[in-house]
Amino acid sequence: MSYLTEADSMHIKLMAHEIRHSVIEMLTHAGSGHLAGPLGMADIFAAMYFSVLNHRPQEPDWESRDRLILSNGHIVPVRYAAMAHAGYFPLEELNTLRRFGSRLQGHPERTRLPGLETTSGPLGDGLTQAAGIALGLRMNDNSARVYAILSDGEQQCGVTWEAMMFASAHKLSNLTAIIDRNEIQITGPTEKIMPIEPLREKYEAFNWNAVTVDGHDVEMFVDAIEQAKNVHERPTVIIANTIPGKGVPEIEGDHRWHGRVPTKEEAVKFLMQLAQERKIVTAA
Repeated sequence: MSYLTEADSMHIKLMAHEIRHSVIEMLTHAGSGHLAGPLGMADIFAAMYFSVLNHRPQEPDWESRDRLILSNGHIVPVRYAAMAHAGYFPLEELNTLRRFGSRLQGHPERTRLPGLETTSGPLGDGLTQAAGIALGLRMNDNSARVYAILSDGEQQCGVTWEAMMFASAHKLSNLTAIIDRNEIQITGPTEKIMPIEPLREKYEAFNWNAVTVDGHDVEMFVDAIEQAKNVHERPTVIIANTIPGKGVPEIEGDHRWHGRVPTKEEAVKFLMQLAQERKIVTAA
């Protein structure tokens, strides 16, 4: 049985569509940034901000809020879009992405925008930060949960494995890592550049509770999140299989769109394709 009602599920799916729409518009307006990853993670960010997180957009520093750590900071446009649609700041501000002095930089900066927990840039640091925050919350008897979103490429970083050991040693059951398993990095497929499989078995060997889901199935993803709350004395990792560029068929799975943005003409075409997908979602 799903933790989501049919209405909740539809709301998340429609918000994911709106987030994808915003991502394409803001990146086109900025003229630089990363497209494939944000489009691929739109369903998960919609689920996080509109179902999973215990948060208050109008009170972003609320002490009991869940913490969301974005390790692969280059996909931050999807987070900005989700935050704007959730009410953290006006939607119009999305068009300031990457501008000089903007609160919406190409990588998230904690001191610029309320609601960001960490500043990210160097890949591999997110899980260490999340584990430290999770331990600190437990020491302070704060029941908030910590969610760390990681790329699959940064599983190649040694510091990630140190964090895995640390989280396991301290039995951080208030920590859930979410890996965007889209199988690409900037120069090609992960398994050709530096293989990381068998990924699930590796986390299990470090005494993590490991779950694999379809990252575009919001019901399956939210179910996995909720089930993680019932796991004791072990952190959980959710390996979310996603399609980079999801929603725009001609760029789906193409690593060359990792760090590209569409031209104005391409953006119009991509937005039309998204509109067609929305019709399919609403008709289902």
